[in-house]
Amino acid sequence: MSETAFHLTLQPRFCETDALGHINNTVIPVWFEAAREPIFKIFNPAQDLSKWNLIVAGFTIGFNAPTYFASDVEVKTWVSRIGNSSFELTQSCWQNGKKTAEAQTTMVHYDYANEKSQALTDAIKAQLALLTGE
Repeated sequence: MSETAFHLTLQPRFCETDALGHINNTVIPVWFEAAREPIFKIFNPAQDLSKWNLIVAGFTIGFNAPTYFASDVEVKTWVSRIGNSSFELTQSCWQNGKKTAEAQTTMVHYDYANEKSQALTDAIKAQLALLTGE
Protein backbone atom coordinates (compact mmCIF):
# COMPACT_ATOMS: atom_id res chain seq x y z
CA MET A 1 0.00 0.00 0.00
CA SER A 2 1.20 3.49 -0.73
CA GLU A 3 1.36 6.25 1.85
CA THR A 4 -1.79 8.29 2.32
CA ALA A 5 -2.97 11.35 4.19
CA PHE A 6 -4.38 9.24 7.03
CA HIS A 7 -5.68 5.77 7.72
CA LEU A 8 -7.87 3.85 10.12
CA THR A 9 -7.45 0.16 10.90
CA LEU A 10 -10.67 -1.72 11.63
CA GLN A 11 -11.34 -5.28 12.70
CA PRO A 12 -14.44 -6.54 10.86
CA ARG A 13 -17.10 -7.83 13.20
CA PHE A 14 -18.96 -11.11 12.68
CA CYS A 15 -22.29 -9.25 12.60
CA GLU A 16 -21.08 -7.31 9.53
CA THR A 17 -20.98 -10.43 7.34
CA ASP A 18 -23.69 -11.43 4.90
CA ALA A 19 -25.07 -14.82 3.87
CA LEU A 20 -22.16 -15.27 1.44
CA GLY A 21 -19.55 -14.80 4.18
CA HIS A 22 -18.40 -11.40 2.93
CA ILE A 23 -18.62 -8.07 4.72
CA ASN A 24 -21.99 -6.72 3.63
CA ASN A 25 -21.74 -3.91 1.07
CA THR A 26 -23.84 -1.65 3.32
CA VAL A 27 -21.08 -1.75 5.96
CA ILE A 28 -18.30 -0.28 3.82
CA PRO A 29 -19.91 3.22 3.63
CA VAL A 30 -20.15 3.22 7.44
CA TRP A 31 -16.44 2.42 7.67
CA PHE A 32 -15.67 5.23 5.23
CA GLU A 33 -17.67 7.64 7.38
CA ALA A 34 -15.77 6.57 10.50
CA ALA A 35 -12.50 7.23 8.69
CA ARG A 36 -13.60 10.79 7.86
CA GLU A 37 -13.46 11.88 11.52
CA PRO A 38 -10.12 13.74 11.09
CA ILE A 39 -11.80 15.80 8.36
CA PHE A 40 -14.76 16.53 10.64
CA LYS A 41 -12.33 17.86 13.27
CA ILE A 42 -10.91 20.38 10.80
CA PHE A 43 -14.36 21.93 10.42
CA ASN A 44 -15.68 21.36 13.94
CA PRO A 45 -12.83 20.59 16.39
CA ALA A 46 -15.18 20.05 19.35
CA GLN A 47 -17.45 17.76 17.29
CA ASP A 48 -20.37 19.88 18.57
CA LEU A 49 -23.45 18.69 16.67
CA SER A 50 -25.24 21.97 17.34
CA LYS A 51 -22.53 23.66 15.25
CA TRP A 52 -22.20 20.99 12.55
CA ASN A 53 -21.16 22.50 9.23
CA LEU A 54 -20.61 19.68 6.74
CA ILE A 55 -22.98 17.75 4.53
CA VAL A 56 -22.45 14.89 2.10
CA ALA A 57 -23.46 15.99 -1.40
CA GLY A 58 -22.89 12.56 -2.92
CA PHE A 59 -20.69 9.50 -3.03
CA THR A 60 -19.84 6.58 -5.27
CA ILE A 61 -18.35 3.28 -4.22
CA GLY A 62 -16.72 0.65 -6.36
CA PHE A 63 -16.26 -2.83 -4.97
CA ASN A 64 -13.06 -4.42 -6.27
CA ALA A 65 -13.02 -7.65 -4.27
CA PRO A 66 -14.83 -9.22 -1.31
CA THR A 67 -13.88 -8.09 2.18
CA TYR A 68 -13.93 -10.83 4.81
CA PHE A 69 -14.36 -11.31 8.54
CA ALA A 70 -11.36 -12.15 10.78
CA SER A 71 -8.73 -10.01 9.04
CA ASP A 72 -8.07 -6.32 9.69
CA VAL A 73 -9.07 -3.72 7.12
CA GLU A 74 -7.15 -0.50 6.59
CA VAL A 75 -9.19 2.46 5.36
CA LYS A 76 -7.01 5.01 3.59
CA THR A 77 -8.30 8.57 3.12
CA TRP A 78 -7.04 11.60 1.25
CA VAL A 79 -8.38 14.82 -0.25
CA SER A 80 -8.62 14.50 -4.03
CA ARG A 81 -10.17 17.89 -4.89
CA ILE A 82 -10.67 21.25 -3.19
CA GLY A 83 -13.28 23.66 -4.54
CA ASN A 84 -14.83 26.92 -3.35
CA SER A 85 -17.36 25.46 -0.90
CA SER A 86 -16.86 21.74 -1.43
CA PHE A 87 -14.12 19.15 -1.55
CA GLU A 88 -13.81 15.53 -2.54
CA LEU A 89 -12.34 12.69 -0.53
CA THR A 90 -11.07 9.47 -1.99
CA GLN A 91 -11.06 6.49 0.33
CA SER A 92 -10.10 2.87 -0.11
CA CYS A 93 -10.35 -0.33 1.93
CA TRP A 94 -7.39 -2.69 1.96
CA GLN A 95 -7.31 -6.19 3.36
CA ASN A 96 -4.28 -8.49 3.20
CA GLY A 97 -2.58 -6.18 0.70
CA LYS A 98 -5.57 -6.10 -1.68
CA LYS A 99 -7.82 -3.11 -2.39
CA THR A 100 -11.37 -4.29 -1.80
CA ALA A 101 -13.32 -1.04 -2.25
CA GLU A 102 -12.83 2.59 -3.22
CA ALA A 103 -15.10 5.60 -2.82
CA GLN A 104 -15.27 9.24 -3.80
CA THR A 105 -17.31 11.45 -1.47
CA THR A 106 -18.17 15.08 -2.11
CA MET A 107 -18.47 17.08 1.09
CA VAL A 108 -19.90 20.60 1.27
CA HIS A 109 -19.16 23.25 3.90
CA TYR A 110 -22.78 23.92 4.84
CA ASP A 111 -24.77 26.46 6.84
CA TYR A 112 -27.74 24.48 8.19
CA ALA A 113 -29.52 27.56 9.58
CA ASN A 114 -29.65 29.21 6.15
CA GLU A 115 -29.73 25.92 4.21
CA LYS A 116 -26.94 26.87 1.83
CA SER A 117 -23.30 26.16 1.18
CA GLN A 118 -20.63 28.48 2.51
CA ALA A 119 -17.19 29.18 1.14
CA LEU A 120 -14.21 27.29 2.48
CA THR A 121 -11.90 29.65 4.34
CA ASP A 122 -8.28 29.97 3.27
CA ALA A 123 -7.26 28.36 6.58
CA ILE A 124 -9.46 25.31 5.94
CA LYS A 125 -8.25 25.06 2.34
CA ALA A 126 -4.68 25.05 3.62
CA GLN A 127 -5.45 22.24 6.09
CA LEU A 128 -7.19 20.21 3.38
CA ALA A 129 -4.27 20.78 1.00
CA LEU A 130 -2.00 19.01 3.49
CA LEU A 131 -4.14 15.89 3.05
CA THR A 132 -3.97 15.60 -0.74
CA GLY A 133 -2.51 12.74 -2.70
CA GLU A 134 -2.39 9.00 -2.24
